[in-house]
Amino acid sequence: MHELQNLVPMFTFLSVGAVALFSFIAVATWSDTRRREREAYYKSETLKKIIEKEGPAANAALELFREEEKNAARRRLEGIKIGGLVTVAVGIGLFPLLRGVAPEEPVYLAGVIPLLIGVALLAYAYILAPKV
Repeated sequence: MHELQNLVPMFTFLSVGAVALFSFIAVATWSDTRRREREAYYKSETLKKIIEKEGPAANAALELFREEEKNAARRRLEGIKIGGLVTVAVGIGLFPLLRGVAPEEPVYLAGVIPLLIGVALLAYAYILAPKV
């Protein structure tokens, strides 16, 4: 009975902590979504106003928007490349780790899974992805 009384405050603390953590995650996600919606709205309104105007200023602004889109695509592709390299490194690192844990069993072959995922990401980034 005494051990149970010692566990109640710990479980209460963990329960409150879990509720607080997931509440924070929900609010952070909601606010990030709202920020992205506002940015997209302002960008589309600006683009509408630019399209209504004519002349070299409108062309320059449209070129700026196109350049921003290219930069976003380039950053996305670089992120895929980095993710692929990290995943390949994790797969390669799992081989000796799992070999040391169970040298008699072929569990080290589980490292092939992240290795192949990383190779697939890199193949997409270098071969299949649209060129920026």
